[in-house]
Amino acid sequence: MVKVLIPSGALGLNYDLAALQRGVDARPDIIAIDGGSTDSGPSYLGRGVSKYARASIKLEWAGLMAAQAEAGCPLVIGTAGTCGSDSAVDWMLDITREIAAEQGTRPRIAVLRSGQDPDHIAAAFDAGRITPLSGAPEVDADGIRACTNIVALAGAEQVAAALDTGADIIICGRTTDTAIIAALPLQRGIDAGAAWHAAKIGECGALCASNPQSGVLMVEFDDDGGFTIHPLADGAKATPHTVSAHMLYENSDPFILYEPGGYLDVTAADYRALDDTRVHVTGARWVVADDYTVKLEGARVAGYQTVLMVLLRDARYVQNAQDWADDVTLKCLEKAAARLDAAPDSYSIELRLIGQNASFGELETNTTPPVEVGVLAIITAPDMALADELGKMLNPYLLHHPLTSEEEQPTFAFPFSPAEMPRGAVYEFALHHIMTLDDPMQAFTLEVLEP
Repeated sequence: MVKVLIPSGALGLNYDLAALQRGVDARPDIIAIDGGSTDSGPSYLGRGVSKYARASIKLEWAGLMAAQAEAGCPLVIGTAGTCGSDSAVDWMLDITREIAAEQGTRPRIAVLRSGQDPDHIAAAFDAGRITPLSGAPEVDADGIRACTNIVALAGAEQVAAALDTGADIIICGRTTDTAIIAALPLQRGIDAGAAWHAAKIGECGALCASNPQSGVLMVEFDDDGGFTIHPLADGAKATPHTVSAHMLYENSDPFILYEPGGYLDVTAADYRALDDTRVHVTGARWVVADDYTVKLEGARVAGYQTVLMVLLRDARYVQNAQDWADDVTLKCLEKAAARLDAAPDSYSIELRLIGQNASFGELETNTTPPVEVGVLAIITAPDMALADELGKMLNPYLLHHPLTSEEEQPTFAFPFSPAEMPRGAVYEFALHHIMTLDDPMQAFTLEVLEP
């Protein structure tokens, strides 16, 4: 039997301390936790930074490092620092060293880096080794070179190479969410279908159970091709429904999951409750691909932004907010075209009506009149100076622009002064592609830091 202890869906989301101790007492073979994803957009990858507070990461990681020392098993984190860039890995390594010094321990640390040289990726693109996935943005070699950070998503093979070093702690750059869970079971000879299926179910910790925010989950692998999902917090229960439903989470096909080197097929999976809290799963199969591919993620600067916000509360303006916003946008763009030495198609002004249709725009079906509307103005330009200038040009419209030219001039409410808030560089994803490798470690580097 192989046991994988998963403290939480991601480091920084917290975990149940009592449940974690139960997991440690059960003597796991590995403690695995995810460190991030692309859920929060391209900025974190573009800048190579974490979305989580350092204080939160340090506190939770210190608890897991103590748990690792007590359990005597490896501790691995995937996609360190939210985005898995080399700079984020270095940030996580610095925190790890700091905690080790404070705890008086000398762990052996393996560092798996996923960062890619944009010039090398551009060359691979020109050589035909890079293929777009569904929905991938249009890109060329120059667009790839413009990326500030590119990462390749490591699979189980790369994580296994890090485990082979005998490290106590493994800090990984960008990995698939499942790779850090599947790697050790695969090394120990567990059926590949079970290893990958359990990894998918367990990737977000107790999200596959009834007390999802408790975090802590134990996955126990059988020697006969099955596995058991066991949430460890008080009151947390796994059921065939909660467990099977997780195949729908962040997955376009509830039966097929693509990973480096192949895909998981759970069409024939069987979910059976062992008791009120545990579910046993069998029947998944792993299909090996002809080529070994890894997904690439890349982000680049898309422009520079200034934002403003104003509040409309007068009932007439609230009722006609869209007409007012459209007129403000039109008039400000006309003024900008006449007064600025910048091509009109190089910048944009967008007014979103918060409380009315800011989330869905024309698709909004709720027509209940709001009491007030917040107008969020988003100005995007090729440089910060132009974005700021457009913000100042828009300012008086947001403060005083009337619905009609005949009526008295209104005054609206700015919640901040100054009203213009520069956001700096904004980023966009440039890569949603796969790259074919001759060897799984071809795009990755592994470093072992001795105590």
